[in-house]
Amino acid sequence: MTDGPISGQILLLAAAKTSVTPARLSTLVVRTQAALERDRERYRREFECVYIDESGSYEAFLVDWGHWDELGEMLGLERREHSAIRRAHEEQLLRAGRRADREDEFETALEIREPVLIGVASD
Repeated sequence: MTDGPISGQILLLAAAKTSVTPARLSTLVVRTQAALERDRERYRREFECVYIDESGSYEAFLVDWGHWDELGEMLGLERREHSAIRRAHEEQLLRAGRRADREDEFETALEIREPVLIGVASD
């Protein structure tokens, strides 16, 4: 498993915008990444990959709205927990968009779809 695609600054930002503590959110993100990494090939087949970070450490997919509700249920998370994780993924994608001069594109996409960022283990 990788360290995950969500930076520490983004975890703090997402925690501040939700009712989940930074420590709890960090734990939840790691747990969620383990599940996402197991399904990475399925995401590659079924969903649009809109971004691969410059170091190749994560891939960002756009999924149908409600996907995080399904993931949260599958992982046994409370609604506020999976909402906080979704927020972290969204904030990380928007940050990547700002850096890649694609912020408007990603903001528009996030009006109708949700982001899922999956860490890619380095060999």
